[in-house]
Amino acid sequence: MIVEKIWTANAYRNFNYLIVCPESGEALAIDPLDHQQCLDIANKNQWDITQILNTHEHWDHIGGNENIVNATSAKIIAHKNAKDQIPNIDKGVNHGDIIKVGHSIELECLDTPGHTMSHICMLSHTEIPALFSGDTLFNAGAGNCHNGGDPKKLYKTFTEQLNRLPIETQIYPGHDYLTNNLKFTLDREPENQTALKMLNKHKDEDPTKVVTTLKDEMSFNTFFRLQSPGVINKLRESFSDLEINPSPEAVFLKLRELRNHW
Repeated sequence: MIVEKIWTANAYRNFNYLIVCPESGEALAIDPLDHQQCLDIANKNQWDITQILNTHEHWDHIGGNENIVNATSAKIIAHKNAKDQIPNIDKGVNHGDIIKVGHSIELECLDTPGHTMSHICMLSHTEIPALFSGDTLFNAGAGNCHNGGDPKKLYKTFTEQLNRLPIETQIYPGHDYLTNNLKFTLDREPENQTALKMLNKHKDEDPTKVVTTLKDEMSFNTFFRLQSPGVINKLRESFSDLEINPSPEAVFLKLRELRNHW
């Protein structure tokens, strides 16, 4: 499986992806907002974009669909419940459905509500799994729930799905928020040396070169560190009503509330 991670360099810091079968050259474009760059890279490498996968319905993830379709006749795939939110969906998918790319690639759909209620992540069936996580999971962070989402659903997605993935799973998010997210971690957990080292190492690095694993995320992503005494004690400074032994869900929701305004 070839993963082409495309940096849009726009104000929203989007990543787009081309997932390519090395045998056939067929490609799946994930959230191809920067349609021209996706097409140029595909043409340069003689790849054939045959499918588009939208992780969710927000405009900065579907805005390039029409131009890709016009240029390639690619078919649009999205969550089955997004049919009234994403124009011209050819195939609606649900949890557990498999998307095939060329001869050799299988991507499993995960129904991951929270950022929106019709959000999917894609998990590759490869020796080292890769998760294309859209706006559910970011490097060192979690998606917001401002526009049609639900933080309680996002918590369940983290605990019931993401936490159960193989720890070697590589994370490919929809945006580059790494620096700000690590700063949030250090604001919440100042003693987290892993987060500090990560921040110093990657603050000036090409964002397409940064690939973390789920194991990495669990060491510096606050939204996976819900039982850390340091995180809980610091959280109590902002929420005096926090219970002595708060539930992981309560910690997650308070962290998400803080991150909304941080």
